[in-house]
Amino acid sequence: MMKIPTRLIPVTGACVALAILAFVAVGCESAPRGRPIETSPIETGAGSVTSARVALKGRWDLVSFDVFPPGRPPINVPAQGTLLYDDFGNLDMRLKVPDPSVAERLQLAGIPLKDGEIATSGRTAIDLQKRTLTYIMEGSKGLVASSASAAPLAADRPRHWEYADGVLTLTTKNNDGQPLSVGRWKKAE
Repeated sequence: MMKIPTRLIPVTGACVALAILAFVAVGCESAPRGRPIETSPIETGAGSVTSARVALKGRWDLVSFDVFPPGRPPINVPAQGTLLYDDFGNLDMRLKVPDPSVAERLQLAGIPLKDGEIATSGRTAIDLQKRTLTYIMEGSKGLVASSASAAPLAADRPRHWEYADGVLTLTTKNNDGQPLSVGRWKKAE
């Protein structure tokens, strides 16, 4: 006759604790939070950040672009360009400058071109009181808005914006408030 062992697995305190832990983990379901997290309502009316984002959102085609380098004659830039502003505050601007002499003047004014193109992009923050868009630089602890750079399209220069008669005007200014660049854009259809 065959003898059947009464103990196949040695039972220790660790085995019992592991079995209880597995039972508790499998048998527990998360419960809904006892009280809701209170937040303030999102403003959506005229003069709100939401309404500004809605007005700016979309694809825009360049109407005109002018640069006013300090101590030099203004540069009217004959260019083709697009500006994209999305739901998340990302701004992407691209201008093709086909005339090499204009491209050279822009570079002397501190506006870098790559293959005849001015390109700038990044995430922006809206300041409703100042009516500006300011790039949020990756890795910065806050908004960069010192305007310390001399370049007219430097990322740390806020873009002052106005919207009137279907035209969006973006202006960068020097530290004295004088325009360094003015771009006019019409919403693409």
